[in-house]
Amino acid sequence: MSKIALITGITGQDGSYLARHLLSLGYTVHGLVRRSSTHNTERLHDIENKIILHNSDLTDSLNVVRLVQNIQPHEIYHLGAMSHVKVSFETPEYTANTNAIGTLRLLEAIRFLGLSKQIKFYNAATSELYGQNDGTLKNEESAFYPRSPYGTSKLFAYWSTKNYRESYNLFAANGILFNHESPMRGKNFVSRKITCAVAAIAHNQQNKLHLGNLNAKRDWGHAKDYVKAMHLILQHHTPDDFVIATGQTKSVRDFLKQAFAEVGIHLVFQNHGIEEVGIIDHINADCFFEKTQNTPDHLSNGQPLIKVNPDFFRPNEIEELRGDASKAQKELNWKPEVSFENLVSEMVAKDLKNQKC
Repeated sequence: MSKIALITGITGQDGSYLARHLLSLGYTVHGLVRRSSTHNTERLHDIENKIILHNSDLTDSLNVVRLVQNIQPHEIYHLGAMSHVKVSFETPEYTANTNAIGTLRLLEAIRFLGLSKQIKFYNAATSELYGQNDGTLKNEESAFYPRSPYGTSKLFAYWSTKNYRESYNLFAANGILFNHESPMRGKNFVSRKITCAVAAIAHNQQNKLHLGNLNAKRDWGHAKDYVKAMHLILQHHTPDDFVIATGQTKSVRDFLKQAFAEVGIHLVFQNHGIEEVGIIDHINADCFFEKTQNTPDHLSNGQPLIKVNPDFFRPNEIEELRGDASKAQKELNWKPEVSFENLVSEMVAKDLKNQKC
C-alpha cells in the first residue's frame, strides 16, 4: 500500500514540484486547491489525472478538519500561504489569517481527530523569519526578527509547529527555506519578473523593466532541489527543524546581468539609488540569434533597459539573507544540485520559448 500525502498549496511552484517528486516515489498524492472562478491548476496540467484535488481554503476550519479526516494522510506538506512579501503589507489581516491561523487549523485538526501518531506534518517556514540586515549566515539557532506581515505570520506558524510537536508528541517539522526559484515561479516575484522581461525585450514586446532595490542579496536555489529536502525532513528519524539553502548570495543586479547575458545582452549599471539605470554595454549578436532566432536590430549599445522605481521598495527592506544548511547536509544527506547560473539559464530559456509570460 502506497503512502498517502496531502499537499496544501499544490497549485503553487513548490506544490507542483513536490507532487511530481512524491509521485515518482510511489505516493498517492492529494492536494488542496482554493476555489476560484478561473482555472488555476496550470502548473499541474501534465499530472492532474494522477493526483486527487479537493476544493478547500485554509481559512475554513470545518473544511480543513473534514478533509484531513476523509483523506487520512500519512504525511501533510503544508505549503499553502499568501506568499508575496510586498503584498503582505497591503493585506496584513488576510496574510495572518491564512498563514498563521491556517497552520494552526491544520495542526489542531490532526490533534482533534486523534491522528497525531499517524500523520507527519511539514510546515514551510521561510528565511523571512530572520529579517536582519547583518549579512551573517543564518542557521537553526539564529535569532528571528521578521520585517513584514508575511514574516510575522510565518513566525507564528513556525512556533505553532514546534509547540504542537512538544505538547502533543506530533511529528511536526519546519523547513526554513531560503529563496528558491524555477520556471514555475509566479510572475509577480522578482526572479520571474526579470526572466519574463528578458524574453519580452528580446522579442521586441517590451522596452524597459522597472524594479525596486537592486542591492538586495538573496540565497537563490532551485525549487526542485528544495522539495526533495521537504520529503527528507519527514523521513528523518525524529521531527526537527532544518535550514535549506545554498550558502551563497547574489544581488538582484547580479540576477539581471546573468539573465540578460543568456541572450547575449551585457548590462552595465550607472548612478546609485533610485537614479540607477541598467544600460546595454554590448550585444553578442550570434548568441542573441541562437537564443531568439532573430536579430537584435531593435536594441543598441547605451540603451537603458533597467530603471529603479521606488514604488517597488518594501516598507522594511532586508538587504541580505544567506543560509547555512550544514545541518541538513549532515543529517539528511541533502545538498543543492542546480547552480545559480543553471537556474537562471533554465528560467530564461522557458520564458523565451513561451515568448509571452
